[in-house]
Amino acid sequence: MKEFIQNLPKAELHLHIEGTLEPEMMFELAQRNDIDLPYESVSQVKEAYNFEDLESFLDIYYQGSQVLQQERDFYDLTWAYLEKAASQNVRHTEIFFDPQSHTDRGIAFETAYRGIYQALQDGKAKFGISSQLILSFLRHLSQDEAFATLKQALPYKDTMVAVGLDSAEQGNPPSKFKEVFDKARAEGFLTVAHAGEEGPPEYIWEAIDLLKVSRIDHGVRSMEDPKLLDYLVEKQIPLTVCPLSNVELKVFDSMAKHNLKQLLNLGICATVNSDDPSYFGGYIAENYQAAQSALDLSRQEIYQLAKNSFQASFLPPESKHKLITEVDEYCGLAIET
Repeated sequence: MKEFIQNLPKAELHLHIEGTLEPEMMFELAQRNDIDLPYESVSQVKEAYNFEDLESFLDIYYQGSQVLQQERDFYDLTWAYLEKAASQNVRHTEIFFDPQSHTDRGIAFETAYRGIYQALQDGKAKFGISSQLILSFLRHLSQDEAFATLKQALPYKDTMVAVGLDSAEQGNPPSKFKEVFDKARAEGFLTVAHAGEEGPPEYIWEAIDLLKVSRIDHGVRSMEDPKLLDYLVEKQIPLTVCPLSNVELKVFDSMAKHNLKQLLNLGICATVNSDDPSYFGGYIAENYQAAQSALDLSRQEIYQLAKNSFQASFLPPESKHKLITEVDEYCGLAIET
């Protein structure tokens, strides 16, 4: 099963590029940019990855981002992720980046954007991984600040597929950002939003009704609202589920209690993703493997998750069809044998 998952063609739709900053690279970039870290060693950094909740993770996440200073840093960060993704047969990835976590500390929007974007182009050339970029607003900041970030992004809008919403969910409902999402859609962006991770099902409804999202990031608390579940199935609004993240941030007590299998079997377009893999102990293959082992997912269910990942992507229909055919062919042979 591990080999089956490792070689499975898959898409990753919920990946924060800043969340791929491995401790080793954190130290390397800190040295490159003459930044003092509050840690003495890589092992000490890893020991700090013991989170109580989303907020305790975000504190360390934003602290780690401080080492990202130059265009080269963002390139190297993204390239390291693409190498890992290629090794796990990720065929397409849709990457979040958080410009505000950089511009707020004096790093130009263009510095982050250009480093990430160039690496994605080079990754397509070397690894054959297609990619799309999602600009994510930080929900603990104001809508006015999100508007300012959107304005900075407009010169590059043809290279970004969507805007998203992340950071601390509690007390920051999607409705807080309705106007900036309206503006983003008017500029041609698709929309997604983190909702129903720590926040209630009402936040998922708000993301759908007010932000007009094409998919929900996380969404695991939809299980608490039967009407919402029915709607998600009827409209086939995808959920980008992140199993290891959910367990590390105490959304579920253990992987065995995760509701991924239930969501999938209800007919929801659930997908598996790694969120912030450096911090949560695994990239996309490890997320599939952990969920498969704890929830006893069959090869047929793993196949469905991979197929969903391409169906839920923002790729054009002909590209989706081509990649889903790859999954069909791979899984057809693997399931038969």
